[in-house]
Amino acid sequence: MADTPTPERHGAPHPRARGGRRTLFLIAAVAIAPVVASYTVYYLFPRESRVNYGTLLPTAPVPAIEGTLADGTPFRFDDLRGRWVLVVTGAGDCDAACERKLYATRQARTMQGREQDRIARVWLVAGGRAPPAALLAEHPGLVLVRVPDAAPAMLPGGPGAVYVIDPLGNLVLRYGEDPDIKGIAKDLTRLLKASRIG
Repeated sequence: MADTPTPERHGAPHPRARGGRRTLFLIAAVAIAPVVASYTVYYLFPRESRVNYGTLLPTAPVPAIEGTLADGTPFRFDDLRGRWVLVVTGAGDCDAACERKLYATRQARTMQGREQDRIARVWLVAGGRAPPAALLAEHPGLVLVRVPDAAPAMLPGGPGAVYVIDPLGNLVLRYGEDPDIKGIAKDLTRLLKASRIG
């Protein structure tokens, strides 16, 4: 008596086929997950695109602040046209925050190497007290300018900030009262590379 072949069941897939499909879906999910995650983060949690460390200011000429240099000669920012200028504002007695600002601007300028001569540093001193001679000795080349008490308030952000002025006499960047040296230095490096003047 010959064996009669048993009919195949077409409806249910073979157990091996089910396991293979499951593995294929798992591999596809693992491959696609990072792409989905990156798009989710990019579109749902956008970051502010910002290259500079300091706060970018609207292009505007520096206010017409006039003062007196240490030797008694008058000072205007126009006298420094053609150079980049780092401006520190503060009182003559110069507390710890003031000293940190002066130090940060000095170091950021020094870090420019051969390009540092393109940058001038100005300290606008409001109030009647003269800065200590020992402090000034630590900052050779610093332009000390005595200004009226109301002068620092003419700058955007008011007294206490640090500013960058471009060679055309426009305010460019503002830093807070405790700026990061490397942050200022990187901003200056970019500005000096991009600038054909100053």
